[in-house]
Amino acid sequence: MSIRYSQEFKDSLVKLHQEGRSLKSLAEEFGPSKDSIAIWLKQATPIMIKGQSKTLKDVKQLEKRLAILFSSSNNSETLF
Repeated sequence: MSIRYSQEFKDSLVKLHQEGRSLKSLAEEFGPSKDSIAIWLKQATPIMIKGQSKTLKDVKQLEKRLAILFSSSNNSETLF
């Protein structure tokens, strides 16, 4: 069974890592695997897109919104 961690918890571990804590020490103290924490770090790392700083999480959310808009526009075209 997998454990779900709150976004606040993930963000706090990311901040601790950015302040110098190792993945190993965070995993040992707080419980999630080093791999899970590494994924959270990757998701929180800003990337530049057309001069704007976005995180991978931001990009994924925008992709979902775009897919919803695209599918709803295709559905409305088939109704007419």
